[in-house]
Amino acid sequence: MAGPTGRGRSLGAALNDLLRSQATPRHRLSSYNAKHWHAQLSQLTATHRGQQALADAGLNVTTKTLINWLSDPEYNVRRSYLDIIHTAYENVATVPAEPLPDHIKQGQYEISGVVKTGDDRRTRGTPDAAPLRIDGRRGNWDEIEELWLAGELTDDKLEDHFIDDVIVEDIGEGTDGWEFPGASYSVEVR
Repeated sequence: MAGPTGRGRSLGAALNDLLRSQATPRHRLSSYNAKHWHAQLSQLTATHRGQQALADAGLNVTTKTLINWLSDPEYNVRRSYLDIIHTAYENVATVPAEPLPDHIKQGQYEISGVVKTGDDRRTRGTPDAAPLRIDGRRGNWDEIEELWLAGELTDDKLEDHFIDDVIVEDIGEGTDGWEFPGASYSVEVR
């Protein structure tokens, strides 16, 4: 039975495709695009979540002051309050990433595509060569998950960390390191 699969033009892209299909990455809500403090404050005060974000960021003003700010976009607001409004806005606009699920960190991986170690270069996952099989349970996922949660897990970083922290931890360095120089990869986790 096939498990979740990711596909991409590099190993890192295929892995990121797989992760995104299994957990929500950190992202920004498209409806939060206001630049001016007044528009940000108007949007925040329109929802309970936004009002809570303002309180959490430390906005402590009277209702009268808030009404004055909302009624005049040219109102002279102190810089410290502008910073609080901006912080609250960014906190609401950014949706945190879900942690990587256990079945991802403890799965059995099958990698199809061009795999090279030393002089051995072959296309894996074909009738002539089985997929490269990796036991994710032996890997060290800490840095991968840290970058994922921060929204900084690029395809290149994921590929580098997956090689160093998962593949090498499972089966070793290979003859002369691991390379994935192909242009099309498929990664299935079971």
